[in-house]
Amino acid sequence: MSTFTLAEKILSHAVGRSVRAGEMITVRPDVIMAHDSLTPAIIKIMRERLGVAHVADPSQVVMVMDHVAPASNVATANSQNIIRRFAREENLRLFEVGRGICHQVLVEEQIARPGRVIIGSDSHSTSYGAVGAFGTGMGSTDIAVAMGTGKTWVRVPETIRVRVHGRFRPGVDAKDLALWLARDMGLAGATYAAIEYLGLEWLPLPGRQTLASMAIELGGKAGIFPADGDVARRFDVPDWLTVDEDAQIKRELHIYLDEIEPQVAVPHSVDDVVDISQIAGQPVDVVFLGTCTNGRYEDMRTAAEILQGQRLAPGLRMLVTPASSQELQKAIGDDTMTTLLAAGVTLTTPGCGPCMGRHQGTLGDGDVCLSTGNRNFKGRMGHPSSQIYLASPAVAAATALTGRITDPRTIEEYRPQTTDHSDSRPVV
Repeated sequence: MSTFTLAEKILSHAVGRSVRAGEMITVRPDVIMAHDSLTPAIIKIMRERLGVAHVADPSQVVMVMDHVAPASNVATANSQNIIRRFAREENLRLFEVGRGICHQVLVEEQIARPGRVIIGSDSHSTSYGAVGAFGTGMGSTDIAVAMGTGKTWVRVPETIRVRVHGRFRPGVDAKDLALWLARDMGLAGATYAAIEYLGLEWLPLPGRQTLASMAIELGGKAGIFPADGDVARRFDVPDWLTVDEDAQIKRELHIYLDEIEPQVAVPHSVDDVVDISQIAGQPVDVVFLGTCTNGRYEDMRTAAEILQGQRLAPGLRMLVTPASSQELQKAIGDDTMTTLLAAGVTLTTPGCGPCMGRHQGTLGDGDVCLSTGNRNFKGRMGHPSSQIYLASPAVAAATALTGRITDPRTIEEYRPQTTDHSDSRPVV
């Protein structure tokens, strides 16, 4: 019997025949996602350059206002109104300002689900692999073509398997594993490959979203988890979406979680990663908790457990941007948000927030930021002279307490295993 990788299985099902790595195929995506930052250009390309007046199939297209939401200036407001008019004219699904980040929203709404092919105008569309979908980002022209024709082309990617052994030690989580992989593989280590994450059937969905989101930081075309464990409890999983252990792959990495301590990416590259012991003590001006990588309830809860009864370090500002309105409501539903606000954090609108440096906390000249985001390139969050360190929510909260990069395991009040929140989220 023939065996296939997860990427090959999903794409084979989409085209109605068996396909293999390296093959060029034309596929009808189940979902075409576009966000506010690029959609006006996509509309213009489709209608003016391609000469296509309407989208081929409105049921495929989803639009989300998340990158600069709410609008930061008149030009942005006008661009977003173009999107609103287009959505009304074409009868498209549109998630408005405040609903949250596209990748989080599509999972919560079960628009992204196991076995689907999802393309998006955002590079972190690899995030949809967390639920066992084939998610990938494409440029504006490719998205315009897909909207206008209902189809796109894909070269079936080879697969790199990341096989994980053991469990995280206290103070270590999925973000540390994502940074560890960037450190080990580099920015081009998985160029145009699909990464299969195995051995993590116990990992709840939020951790899977963190890892799948950052597959693109390794150059990956997709990052795909088997639809097992937490995902199988939340979603209907097709019978054919199983792992073939003997499928032909490009290579396999073995990662032992008990070897990993908290990781920090230093400016200005995601793969320039060190153990926290090498960078502890670095002064920080701003801590940012949020993004499609780490803006969920569990991330806010982790920070609240560390900040409980404490105040931010003098002179430090901490921004918290929930990934979605549902995640914010969950944090309001217990003492999570109350604890964070009492500590002195600034809460912003659910969405991408300051991740791209366009609003709600843009970094100034010389600012140093510890971010739970996914990128730390020069000028990413504001002024080119600012510096961005990437780390986990636990490191972010510990750093907010001290004003310098701090190992959460050194914070006496932090007991990472006191509460299990893995099953505390509402079923989506």
